[in-house]
Amino acid sequence: MIKTYLTFCFLFIYTISLSQGKIDGFYKGQGNGSAVIGFGFEDTKKYFAGTEKIDLSRSLYYINAFANYGITDNFDASLSLPFIISNENKDLQDITLFLKYRFYTTPIGNGIFEVSAAGGFSTPVSNYDIGGLNDIGQQATTIDTRGVLHYKFNSGWFATLQSGYIFKFEEVPNSIPIVFKLGKAVSKWYYDVYYDYQHSFGGIDYLGTPRPQNFREFGVDYHKVGGSLYTSFSKNFGGYASLSYVISGRNVFQGPSYGVGIVYNFMKN
Repeated sequence: MIKTYLTFCFLFIYTISLSQGKIDGFYKGQGNGSAVIGFGFEDTKKYFAGTEKIDLSRSLYYINAFANYGITDNFDASLSLPFIISNENKDLQDITLFLKYRFYTTPIGNGIFEVSAAGGFSTPVSNYDIGGLNDIGQQATTIDTRGVLHYKFNSGWFATLQSGYIFKFEEVPNSIPIVFKLGKAVSKWYYDVYYDYQHSFGGIDYLGTPRPQNFREFGVDYHKVGGSLYTSFSKNFGGYASLSYVISGRNVFQGPSYGVGIVYNFMKN
């Protein structure tokens, strides 16, 4: 079934170039789950200091451990923990738990329309440094609330829209995410393209006046596009590749990000 092959569920995390796939519109099914190891690389040459683009580069690498599980046919849980290397800074970053519940399903036209609600919690697991552009995070505990609208055509094509509100503590500005995704999911293949946007409320800017003293207070906005491809190698194993690009924003690096990963699927039956 399609849900068997969509278990990579995209692992991405706080880092802007990796953020889009904390949740999606698909469900595992009761008793089914997956474990994923993902690897990625971000190579950026420009930075938006506030909204002004300047010449500033960064190379970032990550390894992310991810797992998700179908508690019921309409209730999924996922857990992820990344290790990030940003120039001289490297450490475990923030552990993230997400719960997702599908509470409405109805056939419409040549497909099925579904509505889900999701909630996430993340918090740092290490005392990584804060105070420079090579930081791997903002040492913030967050509560992420989202609503998800998902339409699946009988042919395998789908469209997903999600948004909500992210509450951030330790002086980090709250934000609103919006993600729109189009793709196709069939027995052995999955692919999508997406647009990812974040708007932060307030906060300070890099190179602002007065000079920033607390990098937790940065307000981070971005516009990003990307895509991903997944295929199954066997009943239990699969792999994915992804590409994304930050187009513009505020206090964010501009450039491409690349990812690959291996997926192990386990099923009740």
